Amino acid sequence: MKIRPVLAIVATTSLLTAIPAHSQAVPVPVPSGPVEVNGIAAKVNGRVITKNQVSFMLAPLYAQLATKYPRRGPKFEQEMKKAKDEILKELVDRQIILDEFKQIGAEIKPHVVDEEIDRQMHELYAGDEAKFREELKRSRLTMEGYREMTREKLVVQAMRAQQFNDAPPPLPDEVRAEYNKVKNTMRDTSKDVITFRKIFIPASDPNNPLATPDSQLELAEKIAKQLESGEDFAELAKKFSKDAYAEDGGLQEDVPRTDLAPEFAAILFDTPEGGIAGPLLDPAGFTIIKPVDIQYGPAPPLGEVRKLIEESVRKQKSAVQYERWIESRRKRAMVDVRI
Repeated sequence: MKIRPVLAIVATTSLLTAIPAHSQAVPVPVPSGPVEVNGIAAKVNGRVITKNQVSFMLAPLYAQLATKYPRRGPKFEQEMKKAKDEILKELVDRQIILDEFKQIGAEIKPHVVDEEIDRQMHELYAGDEAKFREELKRSRLTMEGYREMTREKLVVQAMRAQQFNDAPPPLPDEVRAEYNKVKNTMRDTSKDVITFRKIFIPASDPNNPLATPDSQLELAEKIAKQLESGEDFAELAKKFSKDAYAEDGGLQEDVPRTDLAPEFAAILFDTPEGGIAGPLLDPAGFTIIKPVDIQYGPAPPLGEVRKLIEESVRKQKSAVQYERWIESRRKRAMVDVRI
């Protein structure tokens, strides 16, 4: 099944919500001509997967990649295409499995759907419900529509577990090893706190009327190369950064993750202490960051998540069997991909 890229336009929001806005933002292209309210991304046995569904699932990663790659370019396009293909494949497989098991009558209780939505909101939007709902609105999805997407996802998980419940039971050592591998991803990210240094280069410089976003990006890239060659971050921040923290060498201490835009936080907390990330695209300019100290939120104890961990181990053990099974269903399904 050949899957072509999905077109998604997502506006990048301010990276540092705790910092006052700067004088001018980087222009964001506005689509011209008629706007498609919603379209069909694919049909699976007659059931529709909409472009809005694909776009909403893609939005958090789009925001991160747009921030990470100010110039876009081949690497940005490559990672975007990979993400789009994986999302559409997941949605197609979801419909195939739902059709395969529609006679079972599996039921997911409403509170389980609520818990999963809350988990996704914390993982993808740092617990910012307003940002989450804003993205729903931008993707023209209703909350009820998203609840249905989530319910279908949970039904598929339950059906897969039932179909492959003959997988060898997870051993205690396997459960402990899996927990140690994934516990950081299960932590309460709303409790994450970070100290970092930042250099902010505005898209326009009121002291230099000849400055353009392109020339300012070139300046930011030049500074990043100086940092990579070992020059002192604090000194370069004092010299070049144009924000309230410049005099302190760009140092911001004990900043809660919830004070940062989700796409910025995702990059910042994935950068090792002492590492350099950037230039990153900010609507008001370009940012270079250096984490100094990262304090992660607490991970749940194994006792609280044992069932999830055991299910993950079972899933891995049945992965080869599952892939053979779903591939046979893909060949039988009527799949019409339109994007």
